[in-house]
Amino acid sequence: MPIITKITQQQKNKERYNIFLDGKYAFSVDEEVLARYQLGKNKELTDFDIGEIEYDDEIRKGFNKALVYLSYRMRSEHEIQVYLKEQEMGDASIEEVLHKLRKYGYVNDSEFAKAFVNTQLRTSDKGPRHLSNALREKGISPSIIEETLEAVSEEEWLERAQQVMEKVIKKNTKQSKLQIKKKGQDTLSRKGYEGPVVNAVLSELHIERDVDEKWAAIYSQAKKAHSKLSRKYEDYEYIQRMKQTLFRKGFAMEEIDQAIEHIKTEESRQE
Repeated sequence: MPIITKITQQQKNKERYNIFLDGKYAFSVDEEVLARYQLGKNKELTDFDIGEIEYDDEIRKGFNKALVYLSYRMRSEHEIQVYLKEQEMGDASIEEVLHKLRKYGYVNDSEFAKAFVNTQLRTSDKGPRHLSNALREKGISPSIIEETLEAVSEEEWLERAQQVMEKVIKKNTKQSKLQIKKKGQDTLSRKGYEGPVVNAVLSELHIERDVDEKWAAIYSQAKKAHSKLSRKYEDYEYIQRMKQTLFRKGFAMEEIDQAIEHIKTEESRQE
């Protein structure tokens, strides 16, 4: 059987030791593994002993790497698993590392999910579907995701969705109410809101505009339509196309007629 002939401390990592068997370097171990197996000079090791030592040392190295990885922020079990695989650890060793992390309270997917959702509620305007997808990508189980999101009241989701809608209104002052409603619906859906919350926001939608703001909206949309349609159509067909386009955007016919007449006047002055 091989015999330990020398043990030296590594220069770059004082907590690791190089093991020499029969005068040749064989492997290195963590200080804790060295003590647990009582490794010392002249100790004989079987192949089975060496396999056990190397396996336990891999777990120890993985545990230490995981602690460093966790020092930056909370991680889900899946994130740690992916990270350790990138470190070329075996599946059995990774599971043992995760077991130790759970035992000492370093990982807890339920607590991770709660912290993640709370952070998103403070720093973003994303809705429940978006947060659910994000947690799923981090490997959180469906039951934990459901439990975590259910802890957020419908009133809070509604208030957040209303804030999103208010931003849409402020950014689209030159669009019709119908356009804003459609854009708001698309924005809410993209941000992960759906169902009763979206319907409630849209049903309570109120856009107050004075005369100047209304005119700025219809005029802006009419100019865009004119720029496109005047190149293809003339006279009656042009006017009909303009009316159809602006009516579909949600403007009243009176506003449309006024805008078309205004643009015609502008065009005649430029000739």
